[in-house]
Parts: sequence; C-alpha cells; structure tokens
Amino acid sequence: MQEALRNRLTFGPIMLAGLGVLFILDAVIQNNTGSFMREHFGHAQGLKGVGILILLIVVCPIATVELTRMFAAEHVRPYPVLAWLGASSLAMHAFLTQFAWFRPVAASVLMILVVFGMLAAALRRAMDKQTDEAIVRMAGTVLATLYLGGLSWFLLALRVKESEHIKGSTMTILMILLVVKFTDIGAYFGGRALGKHKLIPWLSPGKTWEGLFVGLLTAGVVGMICARGIGRDTYALEWWKGAIFGVIIGGIGQVGDLLESLMKRDAQVKDSGSIIPGFGGILDVIDSPLLAAPFAYLLFSLF
Repeated sequence: MQEALRNRLTFGPIMLAGLGVLFILDAVIQNNTGSFMREHFGHAQGLKGVGILILLIVVCPIATVELTRMFAAEHVRPYPVLAWLGASSLAMHAFLTQFAWFRPVAASVLMILVVFGMLAAALRRAMDKQTDEAIVRMAGTVLATLYLGGLSWFLLALRVKESEHIKGSTMTILMILLVVKFTDIGAYFGGRALGKHKLIPWLSPGKTWEGLFVGLLTAGVVGMICARGIGRDTYALEWWKGAIFGVIIGGIGQVGDLLESLMKRDAQVKDSGSIIPGFGGILDVIDSPLLAAPFAYLLFSLF
C-alpha cells in the first residue's frame, strides 16, 4: 500500500507536468496561428486542439493494446491496428470540426468512419479465408474503436467547440480532468477516514458510500473554483453551475472507474497494464475522463 502511494505521488506529478506542457503548447499554437487561420480559412481564432490531439495520438495505441488484451480474455479479439486507426480517425474528425469547410460533411464522414471500421475488420478476416470468429472480430474492433475513439471525440470536440454557449479552451478540458481526478482523491481519503459502508463490494471492495460522498463534495468545490477560470476564458459560468457540473461529472467519472473494474474482473486482471507504476495502465488513468467527456459536452452546451 505504501509503495503504491509513493509511486502515485511520484508519477502523478510527472504526468501532470507532461499534461501541462501539452496544454501550454496547445495555447501557444492557437495564439500564434490566428492570422494564418483568418487568411486561409476565414477562422476568427487560431488553430485549436493540437496539444490534445497529440496526447490522444500518443496514448491511443497503448490503450488499444491494453483493451485488446482484456477483450481477448473473453475470446473477443479485435484487430488492434484497425481499432487504433479507427480511434485515431475519430479523434482527427473531432479536430477537423473547427473548420467551416468540414462541417457540412462532418456527420456523413463520422458515420463512414464507423462503418468502415466494421467493413475493414470483415475484410481482414476474409483475407485469412476464415469465417469462424468473424462476428466477434468485427464486434470487438468496433467496440474498441468507439470506446477509445468515440469518447475521445467528445473531449477534442469540446476543445475546438465554438457556439453561443461556449468557445472551447484548454480550461474547459482542464476543468473536466481536475473534477474527475479530485473526485478520486476525495473518495480515496474520505473512504479511508470515514468509510464504513461498502459501495459495491462484489465489484470494487475498496469503495464506500462515505468515500463517494466526500469525493462528490470535493468535485463540487473544484467545479466552483474552475467556474471562475472558465468565465474569464470563454463565457460567464456561474459558481452554482460549476458546482452542479462538478458533482455530475465527478459522479460519471466514478461510474467510468466502475465500468473498467467490471471489464478487468471479467478479464481477471488487476490493472489494464503496468506501464505507469502506482497507476497501472493507460486505461486505468483515462477511463474516467473519457466516459465523462460526452456528459461534459452536454452540460457545457446546456449551460
């Protein structure tokens, strides 16, 4: 337990520093490409989301391998390369939605990418002159693509989003990440200090109702604090909306954590991988923010 906590305290700040560098790069590129975007694309702002796109492109191959390994435990074997290409294509699709020339065909291209992933898996199986496991190969490839790429789409689309409600910024993404991770922190320490009633003992024996309450309370406070930063950067987000956002997204993040726990128990593995000491695999780190992304997109649109 002490070693795991020590690894978390060591590698957690390293990951945060790397994320900070990508956020700074993202903002610098946006601030220095305004004239180019106006001249060539008639875009009011600079190029958005480059740092987030780089992050997704880097983690997507590793996450695909981890997800494929867990699926294989139940004899569902997606084609990793096809799933990775599909997920990366969905992320690139979200990135392109900031261009006016792409928006008229965005919906059609999105559906084509999903269908193409299924067809590509079928053709790949046909190349082996095999019909057995064709369905599970196709289903596994599409599921891996949508789990990683579909959820990533919302994260990147929120970064480049421009509407009357909100103009995407690094702060919107940072708010999601902070809310989700501080929910974990609050739940962990709240559970250790006050935890008496198990939340779902058969799935995640370490989680308690008391820890969940403290985690959601922490998420609400973080949401209130981040609302001030959002208000300066994009539009006026009142403190109470930030609190509601924090509680909802923090709760969804906990559901995402339980969802991965369900998959890991089915695959009979403790962690999705071992690439990050103290945290496990890439999926163990990104599962909650990914699942929270579409709900955050909806809330920001409503607010």
